[in-house]
Amino acid sequence: MEMNIGSRLKHAWNAFLNRDPPGSRYYGGGYSYRPDRMRFSRGSERTIINAIYNRIALDAASITINHVKLDENNRFDSIIDSGLNYCLNTEANADQTGRGLIQDIVMTFLEEGVAAVVPEKTNFDPRYSNSYEIYSMRVGVPVEWYPNHVRVRMFNELTGQKEEITFPKKMVALIENPFYAVMNAPNSTMQQLVRKLALLDVVDEQAGSGKLDMIIQLPYVIKSQARRDQAEQRRAEIEKQLSGSKYGIAYTDGTERIVQLNRSLENNILKSIEYLTNMVYSQLGVTQEILNGTADEKTMNNYMNRIIEPVISAIADEFKRKFLTKTARTQGQSIMFFRDPFRLAPVSMIAEMADKFTRNEIMTPNEFRQVIGMKPSKDPKSDQLANRNIASADKKMPM
Repeated sequence: MEMNIGSRLKHAWNAFLNRDPPGSRYYGGGYSYRPDRMRFSRGSERTIINAIYNRIALDAASITINHVKLDENNRFDSIIDSGLNYCLNTEANADQTGRGLIQDIVMTFLEEGVAAVVPEKTNFDPRYSNSYEIYSMRVGVPVEWYPNHVRVRMFNELTGQKEEITFPKKMVALIENPFYAVMNAPNSTMQQLVRKLALLDVVDEQAGSGKLDMIIQLPYVIKSQARRDQAEQRRAEIEKQLSGSKYGIAYTDGTERIVQLNRSLENNILKSIEYLTNMVYSQLGVTQEILNGTADEKTMNNYMNRIIEPVISAIADEFKRKFLTKTARTQGQSIMFFRDPFRLAPVSMIAEMADKFTRNEIMTPNEFRQVIGMKPSKDPKSDQLANRNIASADKKMPM
């Protein structure tokens, strides 16, 4: 219904004009950055490890995870409109979308080894009831383990702080990194690479610290304390000349000799880093082409099957185990993930794929139109599984 001028003026709102007076409302503690964001704590934020984590997390979050209903043959039948499905696909909490939640989970267990997903808001207390509806969920980090409980550090949106809370294990999804032995174990290949890269950063900082690294050869033998004091005084004079000069110029005596040591000593750090980087790539199945976006279809399929599938399976299986009761699983409820098979297909193959999928009655024309971003057709035949190349039985053949 169209509103008249009076109603529009009465109910109108402007973000800059309709503001509360200063100090009339308390919003809680403020930050210049998101306090709930995952923070890297092992030195990987300054290395290529961060790029690998981010690439895996983004690709994993691009796969759809749904709370579904299965038929009598354990095949996908329909999507259940539940709070869990809403959290996985629309809004996980006040700060994250469903896709952001999956990305946060993957980033957390890639860095920490284990991620804890806690139901933040439910209709019943999960500590005493196995059947409850989930309204929001948060990702945390397990900090202490007990026989039947786990202590989790997670963000509290009411206080704006990260707090440690103890939960029963039965209500927390504890998702372990499938590649823990390669990435998170104390002496794993990834951790060795992180330590080597940290050493390389130290060497680079020393090389770029502005030091001249030179030796002054004085024209006398320094053996007595008086000569050592004289040499120290001469060194201080040259330092003062260099620091006090506009262009960093100093003068020396004609009998003095200066030897510059601006070349770092040879070490095997760079060779070790190259070797460990290739080992990490080979053990994980990641290539440089995947990171820079130039990988072909075969390489991407191998990457999706060897890395992304185990990561998403770990999340889906743990959600199914912790957030679906045994009764719900018996009734055919499950957590399934779906990968878009057309994402890696080039545009030149779209028409051929459309013909094969519709002709073999795998997809309807409207379903395929939705895949390529087109509006569905109003023709009722576009929602039917039929081979358009074969005449239907009710049609009369021309004489």
